[in-house]
Amino acid sequence: MLSLRHENRTECVTQLIDRTQLNTVMTGWDARLQLGFIERDGKTILAKKAHSGPLTIQKCLYPEGPTPAHVLVIHPPGGVAGGDRLALDFSLAKAAKSFITTPGATKWYKSAGREASQTLHIEQADHSLLEWFPQENIVFDGADVTLKTQVKLSQYAHFAGWDISCLGRQASGEQWQQGRYKQVLEISREQRLLWQETAVFKPDSHVVTALAGLRGFPVFGSFVVTAGEVPDAVIEQCRQITLNSDAQYGVSALPEVFTARYIGSCAQEARQYFERLWACLRPWYANSQAIRPRIWAT
Repeated sequence: MLSLRHENRTECVTQLIDRTQLNTVMTGWDARLQLGFIERDGKTILAKKAHSGPLTIQKCLYPEGPTPAHVLVIHPPGGVAGGDRLALDFSLAKAAKSFITTPGATKWYKSAGREASQTLHIEQADHSLLEWFPQENIVFDGADVTLKTQVKLSQYAHFAGWDISCLGRQASGEQWQQGRYKQVLEISREQRLLWQETAVFKPDSHVVTALAGLRGFPVFGSFVVTAGEVPDAVIEQCRQITLNSDAQYGVSALPEVFTARYIGSCAQEARQYFERLWACLRPWYANSQAIRPRIWAT
């Protein structure tokens, strides 16, 4: 009798676990990461770290000296499925400096009718610098994705960030024939909007083929720096960078925002282009040379 009760209880617990796992699969994973950086005696320190779900970081590295703090954001599953929600929150106190990247491309899987999303919220105090340079987003056929980035800057804070997206798995010959891909970027300084753009892509959208859109290319990216007016010599240096391909690319500068665009066939080429721009821009906005992180070589 005791054995039978034990077996029945075990079966019930197993069924409960199975239902919990099924519900998680059906609703998706919630993953959150909060990072807070401060400056102490000339060194940037990670003073706050909180995470839940499959989103974390390795320890801070200092390949350039006491600052900036280099951080690698890790999403252990290796891909984002329909229903998954990633939320990142970075804050930098006065004079803190951080360089944040990812170990590899973020893969956005087929959604099965459920949206996958990533929200990134950044707040920076005066004289802080955040460089947010993730590796590319690969959007699988059938994925439904929304990416939203919101950057709030104090008067003397500097931000540099890029994003690169690939519609379809080009390496395996996959075409992007179904799905939706939405990007939102908002940058404000002292509650004054500096930059706002929203783009929504669907395989049958005119913007995918239009000359004013992607022109039929599967890879696109943007690079934005908000560090004040760009010196003419730096802009000219950036404009001298050329690519030996049919990609479309270029740079422009507003009084408070530098931006570069890439539209082409290769995510690797897009990143190489942005890295070359970074080498020109970083001595201006960070007063230091661009040092390529080791993870980008793996």
